[in-house]
Amino acid sequence: MSASSHMPGSSSLELEFAQLSDVGRVRDHNEDDCGYWLPETPEQVQSHGWLFAVADGVGGHDLGEVASRLAIESLTEGFRRAKPGEPHTTVLQRLVQAANTRIYEAGKEASPGGVNMATTIVACALRYDRAVVAHVGDSRCYLIRRGHTTQLTRDHTVVADQVRLGVMSAKDAAQAETRHILSRSVGHDLFVAVDTSEHQVESGDVLMLCSDGLHGPIPVDELANIVLSHPNLEYAARKLVDLANQRDGADNATLQLIHILHVERVGMYRGRPYKLRT
Repeated sequence: MSASSHMPGSSSLELEFAQLSDVGRVRDHNEDDCGYWLPETPEQVQSHGWLFAVADGVGGHDLGEVASRLAIESLTEGFRRAKPGEPHTTVLQRLVQAANTRIYEAGKEASPGGVNMATTIVACALRYDRAVVAHVGDSRCYLIRRGHTTQLTRDHTVVADQVRLGVMSAKDAAQAETRHILSRSVGHDLFVAVDTSEHQVESGDVLMLCSDGLHGPIPVDELANIVLSHPNLEYAARKLVDLANQRDGADNATLQLIHILHVERVGMYRGRPYKLRT
């Protein structure tokens, strides 16, 4: 599955993007999913902006591909129906919680005894000169800026939590057999804690959303080098997926690349945007 589009928005933000999802070399079906919602009018550019999302159905659970698809559908449709001008931090918190409830209830209703359905999610909403990222699980969002890569999310895994608590070293965590066990996922319980963060974007930035089948086999510096050395986003996405399959290929690999072509600094006063002088 792939898509690419150049999307001129308003004078404040223009972007292009590409996405790709691959089954890998071992599995016979893809439990990853990805999707987006694009503004169709100048009014929607201002009122809603753009939404991108990647989901990875949890391995070892039943119907992982159903959970990831429900998560993407729930987010994109909910974003379309969001109240115009609603803050993206509020929107994404609400939509991920709604997706969690939908997946949890779908699992309970799937059979007389119910089944376990869960997925990771990482979502990025863009409007004006801001990107809001929300995530649950170990799918990630990176910001590539002037050759430097910053991870904007933190993995919700058992070993990552232990590293943050100081009971395990990062080196040990990278080699731990339990490094893929999630401490949080969408649909596992009736409620879920959603991490959100807001970031200012600049012209030339690239945001990358990806599942662990992509970021697991490829070090961060290689991710950035491939994106920066291949300006065509579709080609860069294919190169990254091919490399993940060469290095491992045991998992599905999914990514979205969002290139900020042009952005102007914007301030907010009583909920209304205004251009900042440079």
